[in-house]
Amino acid sequence: MAKSVTLGNKSRMDVKKLVTLSLMTAIAYLTVFVFRIPVVMFLKYEPKDVIITIGGFMFGPLASVIMSAVVSLVEMVTISGTGPIGALMNFISTTAFACTASILYKKIHTIKGAVTGLACGTIFMTLMMLAWNYLITPLYMGTPRETVAEMLLPVFLPFNLLKAVLNSALTVMLYKPLTQIMRKARVLPETSGNAAGAKRYVWVYVIAAFAVLTCAAVIIIWNL
Repeated sequence: MAKSVTLGNKSRMDVKKLVTLSLMTAIAYLTVFVFRIPVVMFLKYEPKDVIITIGGFMFGPLASVIMSAVVSLVEMVTISGTGPIGALMNFISTTAFACTASILYKKIHTIKGAVTGLACGTIFMTLMMLAWNYLITPLYMGTPRETVAEMLLPVFLPFNLLKAVLNSALTVMLYKPLTQIMRKARVLPETSGNAAGAKRYVWVYVIAAFAVLTCAAVIIIWNL
């Protein structure tokens, strides 16, 4: 009987996890639909990576891969004008950031691990997109590869770095409130974290808030 109850609880938890991931995937897509902010040339910022990274923090790196794939495909057939190439670039960018952060956070399940993961995700995504923009961008821009190569450092590097830093800061600020909501809904298990430990890292949230404001100012100035 005890085994049956355990299996029943696990089944309910799996259903809650699936529903939660589906809802978060839908929200990630809605952020693309509603909050596409032009930054420079054809490059736009949208905060979907924040939601996908939080999903990876909650349920593991594989969750972020699945969410990235679904959002990229739905975006391709609805609002994107770049077709399969754009979907591929979106998938690579998001997984490079979200999966890297999620893998490290899974290994070091503390706020220090989260910050380390986000920092590594920022670096990895920025470098990956430099390489893939050099390889793929000429195909859908219809411009010579030499022209794209000249844009890597003045355009693609600062854009991807800005995007990743902003996503990292927003993830830090939103992850804790969302996990508390999930625990109250019994989607995530309760933890024994203490308030004193959280207070030691208040500086992380202050830096994250400052980073958000700074990145927002840069985007505004870039569009003037």
